[in-house]
Amino acid sequence: MVKRIVLNIDTPEINAAVGFYKDILGLDLIMDHGWIATYGAIGEKMDVQISFASQGGAGTPTPDLSIEVENVDGVLEKVRAAGFPVEYGPVDEPWGVRRFYTRDPFGKLVNILSHLTV
Repeated sequence: MVKRIVLNIDTPEINAAVGFYKDILGLDLIMDHGWIATYGAIGEKMDVQISFASQGGAGTPTPDLSIEVENVDGVLEKVRAAGFPVEYGPVDEPWGVRRFYTRDPFGKLVNILSHLTV
């Protein structure tokens, strides 16, 4: 039984994660050994999923990671205010999500999304 899946992003600039993953997305720094820093949501249970895709949907590039948030428009405001590029969206997709793509400090394409309520 799998207990955890961790995404690892190779970078010599580990501290660059703070402005995006902590300040914008609100994740907690849960481990820091200097050579690796891990962010998560302390006390929150998150679903674990691995997706394999030939595209990102709607003809977009496949994102490196997808992050579901409670308020996609609130995160979008923070992303824009911090100067991160918005490469797609925001858009309400026909499969029931509102989303946008941005690049994190490491150049990774990140799909930020919320499920639409009916």
